[in-house]
Amino acid sequence: MPEEVRLLSAEQLLLTTLVVKVAVAATLATMLVRFGQFRRILLTEKRAWRERLTFAFAFGIPVSIGVASRLLLNYDAADLSLAGSFLAGLIAGPYAGAIVGCLVGLPALTAGEWIAIILSVGCGFAGGGLRELSPKEAIWHVTPLLVTGLHRHAWKLFGRFRVDWQITLLAAPICLELLRQALGLRFGAYRLFYLEPTNLWLLGLVVLATVLSVAVPIKIWNTARIEHRLQEQEKLLMTARVEALASQINPHFLFNTLTSISSLIRSQPETARMLIAKLSGLLRRLLRSQEHFVTLREELVSIDEYLDIETIRFGPTLVVDKQIAPETLDQMMPSMLLQPLVENSIKHGISRKVGGGRITISSGRTDGHTVIEVIDDGLGMPAGGPSTDVGGGIGLRNVDERLRVIYGANYHLRLSSAPGEGTCAHIEIPDLVVPQPASA
Repeated sequence: MPEEVRLLSAEQLLLTTLVVKVAVAATLATMLVRFGQFRRILLTEKRAWRERLTFAFAFGIPVSIGVASRLLLNYDAADLSLAGSFLAGLIAGPYAGAIVGCLVGLPALTAGEWIAIILSVGCGFAGGGLRELSPKEAIWHVTPLLVTGLHRHAWKLFGRFRVDWQITLLAAPICLELLRQALGLRFGAYRLFYLEPTNLWLLGLVVLATVLSVAVPIKIWNTARIEHRLQEQEKLLMTARVEALASQINPHFLFNTLTSISSLIRSQPETARMLIAKLSGLLRRLLRSQEHFVTLREELVSIDEYLDIETIRFGPTLVVDKQIAPETLDQMMPSMLLQPLVENSIKHGISRKVGGGRITISSGRTDGHTVIEVIDDGLGMPAGGPSTDVGGGIGLRNVDERLRVIYGANYHLRLSSAPGEGTCAHIEIPDLVVPQPASA
């Protein structure tokens, strides 16, 4: 004989419904916070009417669908009418709470549950009233874990005779659930839906489920707010580091150029005058540009202006060859990234070589990256010097650090050199979207 199929008892069914109810609230909160516009609404406490309406409908429509599921499919765990209305008011204000109360009450009203819409709107206003009275940060400190330490907070509340907003915010849904139970007993389940406990122990669990249906979404949303703020802080930190590194480049370049000009003032005054004019034009362009990122085409224009200055110093002995792939000209890159590489080739490679030399600037596209190389045929690095890591010199260290800060630890400046043959500076830049300046 097959074993008799055992159905859940009334108590077991109620417990299952309560667990699923809290899970539904957590799932809904998690799904909503994944949308960027909804998440942005949570980040600020001063919201425009448009943002409040967006929050009310984005949250109220799914909750009203849950009420409809309860009516059509007899799925009681999907009904979050009380917790949803109160939560909307607590987060977005009394009118948003009332709108959500209307949205969740309308399906119940069509089924004859006329008390439901009155209670739902009232819960929305109750949540909104608490929002107006309580400190805004106290709302985000509501956590499901507070329920376990409720007795300790209550003792502190009566011991100090001061308002503990954590207790107050949790006491509100408790009172509202007890009110719903009383109204349900008075008018019957056909006028107001409520979960009917058979004893005081189950009544406590019903109240606890309502509290958790409010506290769990707040905890999820607050976690998302904290993560967003941490990401913003990381962006601001990266921006600050990039600006600090960029501020090191221009004084370093300016110092070296002025040193070159000072060496020509007495021997070649006309050349020094021309160098000053070229330098002033380059500095004006740099001061006009506040962008941290430019295209390779714009970076090469800057290099040309710099090389005009160096060509005057070295004359025809300095030859510059460009082998630029056309498809790389629109690649975005950090500004003033190549100038220290070209300067290093001239200062440590070409200037120490008898008879001048050649600098080759090349670019190409490979495996989703733009590869840029600055190669000189100078004296190269001394034997035993760095071949792959960046050695001394503020300019090269600066380039290496900027690549690591902006693109990650896998991106850095690679140097290879052979004594007497020259040096190659190699960088790779990923094909990414133009980085946007971080905003406070």
